[in-house]
Amino acid sequence: MLPIVLHNYYRSSTSYRVRIALAMKSMSFTYVARAIRAGGNRMPDYLAMNPQGLVPTMVWPDGTVLGQSLAIIEFLDEIRPTPPLLPSDPFGRARVRMLAQMIASDLHPVNNFRILDTLRERYDADDAEIADWFATWVRATFEPLETLLSTSPETGSFCHGDTPGLADICLVAQVVNNQRYQVDMAPYPVITRIVDECLKLRAFIDAHPSRQPDAE
Repeated sequence: MLPIVLHNYYRSSTSYRVRIALAMKSMSFTYVARAIRAGGNRMPDYLAMNPQGLVPTMVWPDGTVLGQSLAIIEFLDEIRPTPPLLPSDPFGRARVRMLAQMIASDLHPVNNFRILDTLRERYDADDAEIADWFATWVRATFEPLETLLSTSPETGSFCHGDTPGLADICLVAQVVNNQRYQVDMAPYPVITRIVDECLKLRAFIDAHPSRQPDAE
């Protein structure tokens, strides 16, 4: 059987999410770098697989193609349930999805490369303005996220209980991305504690952007 192929970019937080999930599931894969800063995600061969031209894209051994990081991660969780990335109970699953989607659906879409590049190209935003934009939308999500995590009895060592899951995957990928824009994390002690716990784990370490073959 052919290996799983992951088309991704080392700095992409969505790519980092899927790399973490694959590592947590102990699933090996072939790493294909798509240098999105150089237009690698707009090449005809890539668009033929993923018409959105976004990363990551996963090609399953039978040739099936999946895009969108959360869809890929939930697929992996369904075909290889151990260790689980979602709780077994309906409330727990909904809570974890809620936390994950606060990052993946509300925060990331306004701070991804496409948006930041458009701000530069269309509105002549400089580096300071880009960093301010980025931090503004981090605060808009992290302030309520910190409140939810700090006040919920469901929060444990990780976002939900004492084992990492989907919400932690999204959180770590976002916080690591925040570091590039020097986002002040002092107002978010619970988020910081959870991320620190995750980054002690091999799956999160091995999937880190700095450890990828295309890291600059």
